[in-house]
Amino acid sequence: MDATDHFALFDLPRTFALDAAQLEAAWKHVAQTVHPDRFATRSAPERRVAMQWSAQANEAYRVLRQPLLRARYLCELAGVDLQTETSTAMAPEFLVQQMSWHEQLDECLEHPDNSGAREALIQEIELALAQCQHTVSKALSAEHYTQAASCIREWMFLDKLTTQLQTIEV
Repeated sequence: MDATDHFALFDLPRTFALDAAQLEAAWKHVAQTVHPDRFATRSAPERRVAMQWSAQANEAYRVLRQPLLRARYLCELAGVDLQTETSTAMAPEFLVQQMSWHEQLDECLEHPDNSGAREALIQEIELALAQCQHTVSKALSAEHYTQAASCIREWMFLDKLTTQLQTIEV
């Protein structure tokens, strides 16, 4: 097993378009191989190593099974820092759209009984998310990591907005 990256750990190609069933099967195989219970009668250092491998496998699976985290991870492997803490640079059109979505979200928060407005906003955000995911997928496939990173930051915003919308009680 290779712990240098999550894809290598599961012997999977380093790609955004992963087969979920193949990922799960690979994770189960690795998890079963390194499960700490298999090392219960071994020495303390061997048990500790098994625990570390098990934790590594679980973390790798958590990252690779979620498309947004997988996209971020691929950029990191390529040496592209997403600068999520420091960079707010986004396309001007997206920033204008962002303001509009926030205004619509505020309206939904003020009038939670208006399920039509909430549903319309959810559909608009879902469409934007699908477009963003498609753009990220194409950029990563073409190894255009800087372009992917820019869209990933937008995806993160949309993901957060979706979470906020889901908290509105109707």
